[in-house]
Amino acid sequence: MEQLELNAVVQRYGAATIVDGVDFKLAAGQIACLLGPSGCGKTTLLRCIAGFEEIAGGEIRLHGDVVSREGQRQAPEKRRIGMVFQDYALFPHLTVEQNVAFGLGRKPGPDADLRVRQLLATVGLGGQGSKYPHELSGGQQQRVALARALAPRPQLILLDEPFSNLDVGLRERLSVEVRDILKREGSTAILVTHDQNEAFAMADEIGVMYNGRIQQWDTPYNLYHRPANRFVADFIGQGVLVSGVVAPGNSVKMELGTLESDTPVECSETCDACDSGCRVDILLRPDDIVHDDASPVQAEVLQKAFRGADILYTLRLDSGTQVLSLVPSHHNHALGEKIGIRLDADHVIAFKKHDECDDNACEIRLEQSASRPLVWHDKPAPPADQHA
Repeated sequence: MEQLELNAVVQRYGAATIVDGVDFKLAAGQIACLLGPSGCGKTTLLRCIAGFEEIAGGEIRLHGDVVSREGQRQAPEKRRIGMVFQDYALFPHLTVEQNVAFGLGRKPGPDADLRVRQLLATVGLGGQGSKYPHELSGGQQQRVALARALAPRPQLILLDEPFSNLDVGLRERLSVEVRDILKREGSTAILVTHDQNEAFAMADEIGVMYNGRIQQWDTPYNLYHRPANRFVADFIGQGVLVSGVVAPGNSVKMELGTLESDTPVECSETCDACDSGCRVDILLRPDDIVHDDASPVQAEVLQKAFRGADILYTLRLDSGTQVLSLVPSHHNHALGEKIGIRLDADHVIAFKKHDECDDNACEIRLEQSASRPLVWHDKPAPPADQHA
């Protein structure tokens, strides 16, 4: 049985639809993330799951039981949900131990004391129980908030932008540590964030949201390498769309070269068959374009961003098309210099050009879930579980 299940959930504020028909399931022990830009509806959806807001349509189930549907809402305190807030929400007049114990409600006795001590050890704050929140760093305070949420062994943990008040280095480190803590506790959790690095570090599965809808629910690997539509392709990671033309023999020709496919080129679900001559947009990531002095394809260096081990180059092709290339930093080229590049793609994602579709239903709009992308595999893809 699924720990959490959302079926066609809708939420409105007046005439504005904020959450628009969201469906997903979350198994026990899984960590999911709602990822998207500000205003996409992700925090509103989290509040609906917590029971802080009623829903206008659909239903929410926890462990098989309906907790929300139109005109019916179970109280938040009866849902066995733990919350970790952006601002920690610790009681300043209580010690660390007392803050964690607060999550146990009125459960007295040695079992409660043992649970508090175990949780503080789990979150790396053993021996810190007598301190007050103001005596702790931001990262330590967030650990206390997590321990308090875990104390009553809730069915589900909800984390609302929990690391946004921390500096970048601490945010990345703590997101990995929090994942480890949740996995050790066997907790089911949903994280809300706009930060891709947090989402990738913590979540088993991620739902990318835009305009109140889940654009794609998938593993971090698939979101990056197999985006379901143009919004996901643009929002996740870095990359550019380069024009190409489908050629005979299961291939696609583009300015950078020809991509060969071992299977017929499939078109998207809403368009007709992608025959020879069909124009497509191909998604290329910085790691798909390799610096190669021997390559006949030359590109001009427009911009460069030094990243220590690598340099991210923005390059201009002869046609004026700009692409990105991640190059080892010992290849340090000047702005305006021309360098050789070639394709080295494990797989390529392509979308049929908008004006190739005869029906309005074919048009891929950012506010809609778009059609299935075209995928070519030049060699086997690695396993999808990046946490293995």
